[in-house]
Formats: sequence, C-alpha cells, structure tokens
Amino acid sequence: MKKLFLLLGLFVCLMACTRPELKDALVVVHRGEMESLDPVYSYDGITHGMLINVYDTLLKFNGSSLTDLIPSISTQVPTRENGLISADGRTYTFPIRKGVKFHDGTELTPEDVRYSILRFLLSDVSGGPSSLLLEPILGVSSTRNSDGEIVVDFKEAARAVRVEGDNVVITLKRPFAPFLSILARWSYIISKPWAVSRGAWDGTEETWKEFNNFSKDSSPLFKASNGTGPFQIERWDIASKSVVLRANEAYFDGAPQLKTIFMRTVEEPSTVRLMLETGDADVAEISPKFINQLKGNPDVSVYDNLPRLRTDPVIFFTRHINMQANPDVGSGKMDGQGIPADFFADKDLRLGFLYAFDYEAFLTQSMDGRGQRALGPAPQGLVPQDETFKHYEFDLKKAEEHFKKAYNGQVWEKGFKFTITYNTGGEMRQIATEILKRNVEKLNPKFQIDLRGVTWPAFLEKTAKRQMPMWSRGWVADYADAHNFYFPFLHSHGRYALSQGYRNPANDVLIERAVAETDLQKRNAIYKQLHNQMYEDAMQLYTVHPTGLWAMRRNVKGFTDNPVYMGIYYYPMYKQ
Repeated sequence: MKKLFLLLGLFVCLMACTRPELKDALVVVHRGEMESLDPVYSYDGITHGMLINVYDTLLKFNGSSLTDLIPSISTQVPTRENGLISADGRTYTFPIRKGVKFHDGTELTPEDVRYSILRFLLSDVSGGPSSLLLEPILGVSSTRNSDGEIVVDFKEAARAVRVEGDNVVITLKRPFAPFLSILARWSYIISKPWAVSRGAWDGTEETWKEFNNFSKDSSPLFKASNGTGPFQIERWDIASKSVVLRANEAYFDGAPQLKTIFMRTVEEPSTVRLMLETGDADVAEISPKFINQLKGNPDVSVYDNLPRLRTDPVIFFTRHINMQANPDVGSGKMDGQGIPADFFADKDLRLGFLYAFDYEAFLTQSMDGRGQRALGPAPQGLVPQDETFKHYEFDLKKAEEHFKKAYNGQVWEKGFKFTITYNTGGEMRQIATEILKRNVEKLNPKFQIDLRGVTWPAFLEKTAKRQMPMWSRGWVADYADAHNFYFPFLHSHGRYALSQGYRNPANDVLIERAVAETDLQKRNAIYKQLHNQMYEDAMQLYTVHPTGLWAMRRNVKGFTDNPVYMGIYYYPMYKQ
C-alpha cells in the first residue's frame, strides 16, 4: 500500500508541476502502453487512440456514428452522386482542403496526402496495419511473399495513388465496399518534407525497398510527430509511460477548448479507481469490478455498456500442430498422455468442445452481462443476425456423443492430454478456458487439459509457429465493416485462419464477393450464407461481443464514444 501511494504521489506531483489551469487540462489514465509514434508502425489500440488526436485523416466519423462520414482533410465525402466515385466503383477523388497547417507551421499539400498513403502502403512492417490499405488498393495483404521477398510493383502503387491538381485520386484494384470507412480511420497525414528531413523514405522508387519492414526503433518517427490534428505531442516519456498533448491553436476547425492532456499508463485497477475518486484523474479506463462503487460517487460519471466492435474471447483449434520442441502436446501421440499433430482435424472432436462450453453462464456470470452473445465473427451492428444464423449451444449430452465418435472411439477410450494457452493479463480469455476445461474434464476422467498464460510477445510467436493446440484470443475492429471480421477469421489468408491452418475455398469466394458488393442487402445475404457455412466447419468457438467502459469526473463534458477510435477523441471535450 505504501508503494501504491508513493506511485500515486509521484504522478500527481508530475501533473501539478507541469499542467496549467486545471479547467483547461485533462488527466487521462488507461491500461497498456504506447508502442511508437510512427503511424505506419504501431497497431495497438492505446497508440492509435492517442494518434487520432494528433493526425487528421481524409474523412472522419460524425460523432458516434459508424456509417456517417464527414469531410476532414478532404473537403467532400466521395459518392457516385457527386461524381467523386467512378461509375465502376474503383476510382475515388478527394479534393484537398487548403490552408491547413501542420504543427510545425508549414502548409499541407496534396503531395503530403499522397506521400502519407504510399508510405503507409509500402512500409508494411510485420504485424503492422499496412494490409488495411494494401488489400483495397493493390489487392494484396502484404508487399512480401511467404519467403519475405518483395512482390509488389512500385509503379503500380504510384499509379494507384496520384495527385491531379488540388485532388488526390485513388484507384482500387476492384470495388471495395468499406474503403471510405478504412480511410476515415487509417489515412493519417504527415508532412512529407518534414519526414524526409528526419531520414524517412524520400518518396522515390529507387529507395522504397530500404524502408520496407523496418524495425520499430529504426524509424526516424519513432518518437517524433508532425500532424495537423487538434493536439500535438509535447512529450512522450517512455520510462514513466506518460504522454503530454498540447492544443493546436491553429487547428483549421478552431482551437480545442482543452489546452493540455496528460495521458498515463497505470496498470493497477485499485490505483486507477483511487485517482478518479480523489480527482487526481479526470478520465479513466476502469475495471468492471468497481462499477457499483463508482456509480454511487456523486463526483463521477460512469459510461457503461458502450458499444464495441469486438469479438473476445474466441477459442481456436490448430489443425496441424507444430510438434517440434512443443511442451503443449504431451506425448505427441493418441495414447491418453498427449495428442498427435492432426488431433483437431476430426470434426466430431471439435464439436465435442463447442457443445461443452457454457455460453450463457460466461456472459451472465463471468461477464456480468456486459456484452452480447457472439454467434460468429462480426458483432450484430455490422451484420443483422436472426434465428436463421446457426450457432452452438451448451449441451453436455451432445458433447459426449461427439467425443465418443471422434477418431472412431479412440478419443473416448484412451483420453488425451494437452495445453490451452491464453495471454497473461487476458482475464476473460483465461476464464473462458477454465470453463471449457472444467466442462470437458467432467465428461471423462481420461480427458486432461492444462492451462497456461504466456506473455504477449511469446503468445504471438507461438501462434505464428502453430505451436498451440488450442488458444484463446480476440479481435477489435480496425474499421466499421463486417469484412474486417470475416476476413481475419475465415479467409485462407486471414490472420487467424492462417494461424489455425484453416482453409475453406468456399469461404474465400463468399468473402471476396461480399467485400466487392456495394448493395447492403445483398452483402448481408452473402454474410449469412458465409456464417452458416462457417458453422458447418466448426473451427472456432465464439463467446461474446464485450461492451466498453469509461469513467470520468462529472465536470468533464463533451465526451462522445465511437468504438472505431479505440480511444477517445478529445477535440469536442471541455471541463466546467
């Protein structure tokens, strides 16, 4: 406890010693850490929840809407009706706003926009967000093949993203329904002359490969920023896990009312609650276990059950397990003391696990009802789901029937032993695996499941190597469209399907049809067909779509939650 108050005292001192009028300042406490200030590198929610306040995009979301886009750096939202989307649905024209200033005082040009998009495409760091624009613009998910060799043509990219007068014109490989939604979140615009002067890519064909897949620390923009957004980064202290934002008084849409924002990582939930109650934090990402206490505090507002574009946790089966030096497969044989490499290739076995999970209890008890039952990859708000969307229910009798059928009775007769893995800190992911373990093991004393939490870097490495027989993870949307869920979960080139060794060519066909279909009713019909096709494969166990939670001091006003942002857009906020 003494250490807790010492930490709290140091943080309060830091804030008090550096912030101006309290009415103009906001202290924000959250979990997780910033990764990099380079917008083409970082792909985590904490970083991008901050960067939306520093970098403008071509378009932005209107308040909390997921579908209503409004102009930002582009003065118009392209439509077929206004002539800014071509008849074939492939070419988009963006008139670039004049008079917009970067934080260093220089004026934004269409070439800055083009450079920013090309750099986002071609940097393509491993595990980064470049695929979000690579897929619609160049028709690929990576600039490199499986051997790490560069396979995209710079000239093709340069033709696809070009400047025509005061406009930036982008031609897609094919029609791509969610393209504008992606740009509203991921078209961060940086100053080309400033970036080049710091040692970033110079924009030429001759040098771009040198800047492909760079390391985090090697980026000249790792700790530097120069956007046009309503706030600019004054300081990022990696040691203290804190960021200070200052208002951009020259912001093209008017100066923010808040003049300083202090952002700080605090992992201990009780410390966060204490800071909020004492007024040492204005905004906090709190633990659900403190909701009732805080709701009774007259000085605190709790924003609970906020919509989120999230599916988490999901439990995955690996079809072809990498057995090399693998501690999670026991003996590596079907002998009751382990499992073979192709253990989860048997559909009856997978069905046994799917029927053994208590979906309702997990939502109502473990999650305290803070979410919605997940029937598949995408939340209800993105794909309207009804009783015709097939899904599994908790049924131990059916689970037993399928386990007895698996491998012609061998599984039931001999049993098995293996490990389910989750990432440390993933509390709900751990609880979900505990529920599954408990229900499966009580069906047959020969069924043995171990659980193991590993650090996030180790978890990612084990996933990439297909070393985890079964694992628990989740997905938060990069943009507000069903494609951003169905592709990573079900497409043969999707992040999770690849990690599972899951490939169904019929899935790929439907996913490609759906993303190119601009008629919403037809798209939804395709996703329904895809959903029920996925159900028959029985490759993934979906649990819930969790909701979000923020708590704020009551004098904080102007908060609007948009689940796409992964954080808070501070521009409309103020304090009374």
